[in-house]
Order: sequence, then structure tokens, then C-alpha cells
Amino acid sequence: MEVDYSKIKVIGFDADDTLWINETYFRETEEHFASLLEGYETKNKIDQELFKMEIKNLELYGYGIKGFVLSMIESALDLSNNKLPQETLSKILDLGKTMLRQPVELLDGVEEVLQRLEQKGYRLIVLTKGDLLDQERKLEKSGLSKYFHHVEVLSDKKESNYKNLLEHLEIDVNEFLMVGNSLKSDVIPLLNIGAQAIHIPFHTTWVHETVSEKEEQENDYLKLNSIKDLLKYLD
Repeated sequence: MEVDYSKIKVIGFDADDTLWINETYFRETEEHFASLLEGYETKNKIDQELFKMEIKNLELYGYGIKGFVLSMIESALDLSNNKLPQETLSKILDLGKTMLRQPVELLDGVEEVLQRLEQKGYRLIVLTKGDLLDQERKLEKSGLSKYFHHVEVLSDKKESNYKNLLEHLEIDVNEFLMVGNSLKSDVIPLLNIGAQAIHIPFHTTWVHETVSEKEEQENDYLKLNSIKDLLKYLD
């Protein structure tokens, strides 16, 4: 598709699965969780119940590892009819701590691209969901902080969240470009408020972040295979 980014001055980046690996750790933890509870239900049923619990709790806990751990505990209590052994509860907590201690593994080409965009004079910001403490930790470990003028951890990524933030940061919507792996969170809301967005899919996506084929096809956005491809359009 033909794109014109000549007016772009500010580029926003999602963090998880755009700058560094994240969702992979959730999928691995779900596998371990299902193994811990295999005496109560089938893996498919355990996966379904955990997902339902996560969605139910989003309004209370928000996004991130801590909310995920609380949902695992609540789901495990339900599936075990409140007979979950103390040892299993401890193991679930350990799964969460393991996730929080994971190294920050940058996706291929990320630092090279950020460095080049900064040199070109773009103002770079991070707009991500998740737990504030955890996202701050990951950003610090990533070594990428020096490239960003602003970091914002949002409770959600809806049109209103983006609109309010851009107004607060005095960013003209016509001069803003968002880059992320989620059509639902990083692309469609931006297009709806008049900004531009680029989709760079990650190999695995949380079901809650997927959109219908109709939504995918009716929106006008650029889809890239790698963050390195950004330089073809912005360099």
C-alpha cells in the first residue's frame, strides 16, 4: 500500500512483543499451570477457565503479570473446588515470580532502528499496557530508555486513552505514528482518531488481542514483517 509519513514527527512504540519478547512467557506459564491442575480437569478446560477468569478480572487487576497470577490462583481454587493444596498454591506463585525475573530479550533490530530514528530527529515515546513496576523494570533492563522522550503505561489502549495522552503531550494527531503488534490495541484505535499506525505481528498473540477478519480488512494500515522494515519508510 502507498503510505505518506512525511508529516510524522512523533513515533509511539508498544513495548511487549514489539520491542521485546513477552507473550511467549505467558504461553509457557499457561502450560505449567495446566500441568499443575491436570488432576482436576483437561488441559483444554483449564485453558478456557483461566482465560475467562483473566477477562473477568481485567477491570480489577488490569494487564500484566501480577493480575495474571491472581487470576491463576482464583481459577485454580475454582477448578479444585477450593481444595487446592498449599504446595500447588506456592508453585503457582513461583510461576509468577519466574515470569517477573525473566531477562529482557530484545526483538531483532530494535536498538538499531531506534538509534537511527532518533538520529533522524523523530521524537520517540513508549505507549504500553501492563503493570507499572514491571514495565519500568523491563525498560531499565532493556537499555532502551535513552532513546525515548516519554514513557506511558496505560491502563488500557482505547481511543480515549490515546486521545487524552496525545493532547496532554501536545502531539498533533496528524504528526503521530504508532507501531505495535496488536491490531486491537496499537493500530485500530489510532486510525479511528485520525493518526497513522503500523502493524508488526508477533508470532503469538493473546486471544483477547485478536480482531475479526472484517476489522482486519476494512482498516487502512501498513503491515511489516520486522521492525527493521520501518527504516524503508522512515529513514
